Amino acid sequence: MPKTLFVTRHPGAVAWARRRGIEAEAVAHLDIAAVETGDTVLGTLPVHLAADLCARGARYCHLEMDVPQSLRGKELTADEMEAAGARLVSYRVEKL
Repeated sequence: MPKTLFVTRHPGAVAWARRRGIEAEAVAHLDIAAVETGDTVLGTLPVHLAADLCARGARYCHLEMDVPQSLRGKELTADEMEAAGARLVSYRVEKL
């Protein structure tokens, strides 16, 4: 059965996802070897890991937001993420 993983170590991001009804297992570290075809991975991953996920047949949804400079480097709350326009965007990433 396919699984959905949310790669994050941020409590605000977990709260944001719950508010949106996103049902995913939050993990602080992703074990690429455990990802299977049909799985979905959410988060903000380096491009080479996103490519590895896609090559394994998984779906990658990147957590995007427009964070103002004043909030960069700070732990964001779910409210601050909402204000920054947090959204999940699906990408298909491929090594060339």
